[in-house]
Amino acid sequence: MEGAVGQSGVAIDTAGMAKYLGDWSGDHRGGALAVLKPASVAEVQAVVRLCGALGLGIIPQGGNTGLVAGAIDIETRGAVIVSLERLNAIRLVDADNFVLQADAGCILQTVKDAAEAHDCLFPLALGAQGSCQIGGNAASNAGGINVLRYGMARDLILGLEVVLPDGELWSGFSGLRKDNRGYDLKQLFIGSEGTLGIITGVELKLFPKPIRVETAYLGLASFEAAIALFRQARRASADLMSAFEIIGSECIELARLIDADISSPVEAPVHVLIELSASAAVELRTLLVDFLAGAMESGLVTEAVLAESSAQARSFWAIREGLVEGQAKRGYHVRTDLAVRISDVPALVDQARRFVGLDHPGWLPQAYGHAGDGNIHFNVLPPAGLAESEARAQGADITGGLYRIADALGGSISAEHGIGRTRNRAFWAGLAPTHRRLVTALKDALDPQGLMNPGCLLPLTETSS
Repeated sequence: MEGAVGQSGVAIDTAGMAKYLGDWSGDHRGGALAVLKPASVAEVQAVVRLCGALGLGIIPQGGNTGLVAGAIDIETRGAVIVSLERLNAIRLVDADNFVLQADAGCILQTVKDAAEAHDCLFPLALGAQGSCQIGGNAASNAGGINVLRYGMARDLILGLEVVLPDGELWSGFSGLRKDNRGYDLKQLFIGSEGTLGIITGVELKLFPKPIRVETAYLGLASFEAAIALFRQARRASADLMSAFEIIGSECIELARLIDADISSPVEAPVHVLIELSASAAVELRTLLVDFLAGAMESGLVTEAVLAESSAQARSFWAIREGLVEGQAKRGYHVRTDLAVRISDVPALVDQARRFVGLDHPGWLPQAYGHAGDGNIHFNVLPPAGLAESEARAQGADITGGLYRIADALGGSISAEHGIGRTRNRAFWAGLAPTHRRLVTALKDALDPQGLMNPGCLLPLTETSS
């Protein structure tokens, strides 16, 4: 293996592999035969060909910030992890055409900074952007807080470069915004979670950098009121709204686990963070103030605080970011990533809370999410003092119940986190026969040996190998 990546690109000892074998949440720990760290596209190709010859499974790994065990082997522990961390150059920034090309191992924040240095914006924004990698963002079709305006990762990608399971390289870079020549092959790999090939390069859309941003933190009486407010805000903001986050008040204490000085600007059952941005001289503040004045007069909004500085705006966002870290600090908990139609968000939250309260008393629901795109993270904390083994057993039942609620509403068990290995059986069980046949045919066609990220997305029992 050293012949493929050099001595510095191989780790086979316990200490050298340790950081690649656990996920960010701490919920899962896997194993591997080795960790390989290629430093060029040619080395990625060499690794894939070597593993193919030896019949070894390949697990592509980016920043390893995922939450569904998509980049660690928690089942067979007999595969090789291929980390893209050394393949991390910005290849091109073309501000005239609003295009950026980067190696797959580039940290998302590095990509965003490179765009900003050319007075441009790359809008993908995640809590993990300081450590997640752009290739992993593409492979998992990452979402984040700006989906409302700019779309998911797949909407921001112009082209990909991919090492296929046979070691051949496919490049779909062109810089074109419109290209209608047959199948859009890049879309096969976006969201495929490394099961069809290894993404080695990404070509991204850039946007003019916003010169004005207005942020408000609001208090409302219910999730119903929050969704009603979203509908009104979407129409009133002339598509200048870049974020609309909903936070149940029960989540605020979790943010204080990360920063005891965090103070909520409002006291209400439901909190909303709304952000408007523009790259031209638009009177955003007047637009936002006028809209909120009407919403307060009608009783839809009970409290509103407008950020008077970028520092105050950051303090608002610290609440949203801190509550996620606070849950992780609290330890094991049920973590979901549900999506329903926007109008069904209140029903999802209401039914989920009722289910937990009746069937699992003592467990603590936490409801928050992007909401403006129908994505709610409905998480549930176990009672204090409950043994982790028992918590995990009960947590599996809770997860199944929450999935059933989302399914009954015509929703999805994964809005943005992907399927990985923790949701593969639920994913597969929910597919119609025709859908299963198409997924299997695609996997068999591109990866006939079944070596690319085995057990991820598709359960091991459903692959042809």
